Amino acid sequence: MKRGSFYTKKHMDPKTNKMGSESKQGEKTRVLVVGATGYIGKSIVRACLAEGHETYVLQRPEIGVDVEKVQLLLSFKKLGARIVEASFSDHQSLVSAVKLVDVVVSAMSGVHIRSHSILFQLKLVEAIKEAGNVKRFLPSEFGMDPPRMGHALPPGRETFDQKMEVRKAIEAAGIQYTYVVGACFAGYMAGGLCQMVALLPPKKKINIYGDGNVKVVYADEDDIAKYTAKTLNDPRTLNKTVSIRPPDNVLTQLELVQIWEKLTGNELEKTNIAAQDFLANIEQMEISHQAAIGHFYHIFYEGCLTDHEVGEDEEASCLYPDVQYKRMDDYLRMYL
Repeated sequence: MKRGSFYTKKHMDPKTNKMGSESKQGEKTRVLVVGATGYIGKSIVRACLAEGHETYVLQRPEIGVDVEKVQLLLSFKKLGARIVEASFSDHQSLVSAVKLVDVVVSAMSGVHIRSHSILFQLKLVEAIKEAGNVKRFLPSEFGMDPPRMGHALPPGRETFDQKMEVRKAIEAAGIQYTYVVGACFAGYMAGGLCQMVALLPPKKKINIYGDGNVKVVYADEDDIAKYTAKTLNDPRTLNKTVSIRPPDNVLTQLELVQIWEKLTGNELEKTNIAAQDFLANIEQMEISHQAAIGHFYHIFYEGCLTDHEVGEDEEASCLYPDVQYKRMDDYLRMYL
């Protein structure tokens, strides 16, 4: 495939001494966001628009009378996004949608506590293959790196198995890709100081996983979206995995708790939970809860986000130092 207007020419701005980009032919990258009204999807849409991409948003008929999602789509339209109607039950409508763009980004949910839609992406792969014009596909990833999770506990392993199935289909179809992985969504993890059933910081008592000293990666969802928007037309990230691992946000659970304690001036009563106790009776719980416990175990006991090296050419904050990512001490201030 020839590198035409889709690829950007990097240049040094003499005023800022930073790397910038310009299209070889002055054209914008056209990107379709699937799952745009979801948790991370809405941030990706806004980031793509802010990055200057010509942004299309997939509207599915299943939206029905979900007024919040309709209002969200209309807000995207006001910001300059273009709404495209298509359905996963109508292959030709998907083909028509992807023919409009250079890049497809999927933000479909892959967690059991929300809708679990990973394998719907196989229909996107089929549509992209038939359309023949899409230069890159970014499937829904953003968390733990699936190839490293073959040992994961069931039923949470299903998420990684399905993501691998999608990856294999992408590569078998000869579709170029970028996989964005590596961080915990701060809204899910940092806000509740990593507690299983809370999204807000506890006031008096807190559970600490093991000794609390396993390194974890946290990232603000808007920062994840910014990095994603920058990768999608960067030749350095073509057919590669990009890890989001901003160095100041690689923290143990105890370090995160200590940040909160310093902000509030209040020390929490801590209870250490041994691994065997954390996993006790897991088989008797609801499937969604079993999956969540398994994921927490791999993150906070095994350290699956930080137990491997990531090169500078593979890490988002190194690739895009112009993104001033939000540190967790700043992030947690909004919970005060």
